[in-house]
Parts: sequence; C-alpha cells; structure tokens
Amino acid sequence: MSKSGSWAVVFGGPSPEHEISILTGLQAERVLRDAGHSIEALYLAPTGQWFQVPQNSEAKDFLEGAPSGSKELVLQLGGDPGFVPKKGLGAKKLDIAAALLCFHGGGGEGGGAAFVFESLDIPHTGSSLYAGAVGMDKLAFAGLMQASGIPTLERVALSDSSEPSFPGPYIVKPRFGGSSIGIEVVDDIEAARAIGRSSPHLKNGAVLEPFRSGIVDLNISFRTYPELELTDLEKPLRAGEATDGVYSYQQKYLSGGSEGAGLTHAPREFPAQVPDTVSKAAADLATRVAEVTRLTGIVRVDLLWDSETDTVYVNEVNTIPGAMSLYLWAPKRAASEVLAGAVTEAIERRIRWPQPGFSQGVALRAAGGIAGKLVGMN
Repeated sequence: MSKSGSWAVVFGGPSPEHEISILTGLQAERVLRDAGHSIEALYLAPTGQWFQVPQNSEAKDFLEGAPSGSKELVLQLGGDPGFVPKKGLGAKKLDIAAALLCFHGGGGEGGGAAFVFESLDIPHTGSSLYAGAVGMDKLAFAGLMQASGIPTLERVALSDSSEPSFPGPYIVKPRFGGSSIGIEVVDDIEAARAIGRSSPHLKNGAVLEPFRSGIVDLNISFRTYPELELTDLEKPLRAGEATDGVYSYQQKYLSGGSEGAGLTHAPREFPAQVPDTVSKAAADLATRVAEVTRLTGIVRVDLLWDSETDTVYVNEVNTIPGAMSLYLWAPKRAASEVLAGAVTEAIERRIRWPQPGFSQGVALRAAGGIAGKLVGMN
C-alpha cells in the first residue's frame, strides 16, 4: 500500500444515526480538503453498498441515497484487499493511505469498521475493535468503570427474572447504541419491562439506571495524539424544552434555531460555568477513562453532575463523537489539526494483534487425528 495515497473519510452505515454520520463525514472531508490534504469521501449506504462520492457534496444530496455522480465500489478482501470501482474493465483499486472513520452508532462505531479496515490493511481511526465494542455496550462499559473504581451511576440489565438492586424511578436505555434514541423514564420495574417488550429500540437488550431529578449533563473531549489532551468542559442547554429529564436526540442533534441544526450549533454553556472542583473532577475522570478503555483518536466523554452532592459521574463514552467534537476543540486547536492528528496517529501508532501463525503450528502438531477429538461428543 502506498504511503502517498489519499486519506479516506468514511461515513454512513446501517445505524439509527446514519444521517448524523453523513453530516460528520461531510464536515471532516471539507475541513481536511481545505487544509490541503488529498481526500476520498467513501459512503456506506444503509443497503450495504459502498460509494465514492463527489467532492464537496452537501447534506441534501443524500436525501434519496448516494449523490448523483457517485461511483459504486466493491470492497475486495483476499490477496489484494481494497476498494475497487464496480464498473470498468481493469479498474484500479483506490490508493488509500489511511481512513478517518466517521460512523455513529451501529457496527461502524462499535468496532465493526475497525475490523473491516484492519482486514484491508488500511490504518484507521476509531480505536480498536475491542475498545469500540466496549464503548457501544452500555452494560459492559458501566462494568468496566465500576471495576476500575471510576464513579458511575448504578446500571443493570433489564430482566424479567431478577429485580434491580435500586428503586425506581428508572431511566431505560438500549444496551447497544451510541445515542439518546429509545431512552425512556418510567416509575417502576413493571413499566420498564413493558417498554422493554414493546419498544423496537430495546429489542436487543436494555439497561436500567436510577433517575435523578436535577442532575446536570456535562461533556468533555480528549484526543490521544501527539499526547493525551483535554478540552474545556461543556454544559449542554435544553432551550425550549423541559430541563429536568434525559438529554434527548432532538436536543442533541436537531436544535440550534436559525444557525442550523446539529451538535455544532446546539445550545450550550461553554466553557461550563461550574465550580473549579467540578472542572477538575471532569478532567480527572476523562483521563482515567482514556487509560482504562485504551480508546484512541478523538473521543467524547459524557458526564453527569449531581450539584446537591457535588459529585461527578461518568455516564457514557462516544468512541466516534458527533462532528468529531470539533466544536469543543475550537478554542484550543484548529479543526484540521485535530482531524489530521487522528489520522497521523492511526498511521504511526497502528494497533497490531498477533497473527494466526503466532503459535507456529504447535497446537496443530499436538492435536493428532480429529476423529479422536470427537469421542464422547455424541
């Protein structure tokens, strides 16, 4: 693979956050191209088709699928892996030196895209397969926080056979996913179970958390290249809606008024006007999250602040955050510097795992005949 190839900005994918991924990808493409980098924009449609889309496409161009002028690609695995145009004799594989992954939710953010690009031997952002998977599993992530001694609210799996260890009211969340889609607040366990059976967002599993009135959402981002660095603390605001409850998908992505919807223009207090002790606690917790998760690139940590007890909790982690959290970095770092740093990290600090030949055939030689291994199985 040529080190002089283009960088790919990759977005879309089968996910409830498909549209947010498109917006993030188009923004990242524009930022990097305007900074002088050679960029290929690759779009994964909900149907599973891959497309090389025209430069500087706009959000509206994706309303009915891939934009006009897009070229369909074949994802080719095997001896010469890569992306190859579907049409045209002798079509050459795209020369991609590294990939900036802009997927949100679904398998893309949950480690699936990391596995695909590792299989293609293309350096990529978005952390490793394993770190991404933990970030997208709310129960596993909470367990990791608890095991590491990091303050987090209690979180248990919604079950028909066992009772939660804490009383209601409850927040019910999809266990797998990276957004606020499908979250409900209920008074008791029976209501939680009823929603768990009826909601399409909870069919693959759900988790329960204690609902605490008046708790405050806070966000902070970290990046891991060239070294661990944190943004200032942000306090999302919920203008025009009730301020007591769950920070919703609409508030997060669709607010912003005349300036335009999206995370970049969502109402916020930034830097958050909170006590210095809260800012310090948030920075300390984000640092600890980075250490125990081994997440890399650009990451956002969602926190909760109980102002009555002055306690800060880790709520969730966004392994590939909306808009790549560039709006949080703006006072400190240029957007192009943050994105280019993530891609450079992917190239220079590739995560490599032991290959199949690691054991050098020891287990195969010692196995003997397979027929003997089947004794007692029937």
